[in-house]
This record gives sequence, structure tokens and C-alpha cells, in this order.
Amino acid sequence: MKLLHIDSSILGDNSASRQLSRDVVEAWKAAEADVVVTYRDLAADAISHFSAQTLIAAGTSAELRDAAQKHETDLSASTMAEFLAADAVVIAAPMYNFTIPTQLKAWIDRIAVAGQTFRYTEAGPEGLCGGKKLVIVSTSGGLHAGQPSGVAHEEYLKVMFGFLGITDIEFVRAEGLAYGDEMRSKAMNEAKLQISEQFAAA
Repeated sequence: MKLLHIDSSILGDNSASRQLSRDVVEAWKAAEADVVVTYRDLAADAISHFSAQTLIAAGTSAELRDAAQKHETDLSASTMAEFLAADAVVIAAPMYNFTIPTQLKAWIDRIAVAGQTFRYTEAGPEGLCGGKKLVIVSTSGGLHAGQPSGVAHEEYLKVMFGFLGITDIEFVRAEGLAYGDEMRSKAMNEAKLQISEQFAAA
């Protein structure tokens, strides 16, 4: 099984989402011996934001592209290829200012492409990625799950990946991380327990 692991936190080793996403991947590898992991760190190796230059590069024939345009098209192609090849995806999605990190949004913009991951039909849009399993590691300093303040975070991710046809989505959640050491420790321990129980039953 091919597993794509995406990190997006800017906090490095201090990141709760990085720690928990790593735990998910390690538990998955322990549960299934044939797991092959592809890793992309969107903070350390940022994907440029979708722009007019991205569209111009895509619309320019390969032999006429300059170095910058070639970089844009190669980046889009490699990002898409990783996603399409994956049977499962683990995404670390910390909350920044009530939404996902901009670097994670930049990655999503590279994989949400008509004709490749979704298509429009006479009956409406159709997702083309329905066979994938998605685990989203959701972390936040406050308490937002199920609240209006969480709409642009977890709810956005459910809508976005649902649009691509992915309905097998599970959240590993640790919230209230800024509410003191006791609350942080409790949230992290509960998330770790969820991970161990999930893969023990696999």
C-alpha cells in the first residue's frame, strides 16, 4: 500500500500535528507490513501558491517554457502524481487563524484539478478519488470542532476532499493545546490513544 504523508506546520519539532501525524504513519506501518511511505513537508519545502504564472506555464507548450515555467509545471505534475498514486493519505492540519496553513492550501490547489481528481458532468461535479483513505490530524490551540469557528478548518477539509470523491475520512484531533500544560497533555494523550486503538483493530 502506498501512503502519502503530508506535514504543514511551521513549528518543527515543537509541532503537535507533526508528532501525531508521525504517530499515525508509524502505527500504520506497524499494522501493515507492505506500507510504502512518500513524505512531503510543506513548510520545509513550500509549494508556491497557485497564481497566474501557474496557469500561463500550463498553457505554454513544453518547448517554449522558460526555467520558471518549467519549474511550475514540474511542481504541479510531481505533486499530482504523488497524490494519485497514494492509496491512503495522512495530512497534518494545524489551525492557523481559524483555517488551515496557507502552505497546505497551496498543496490542495495543486491536486484539485478538473479532469484529474474531479470532473463536471451534466448531473454535476463528480469526484474521481473515491478509493482513497484519508486521515486528517487536526490540532488547534482553542476548542473549535463542531463550532462556527471550525468551519474553515475541519469542515473545509471534509468538503474539499469529499468534492474529490474521498468519503473515507477520519480525524485524529487534539484541541485546546494552548489552554495550559494539563489540557495539552490530556488532548495529546487522547489523540495517541485514538491512534493506537484504531490500528490495533485494523
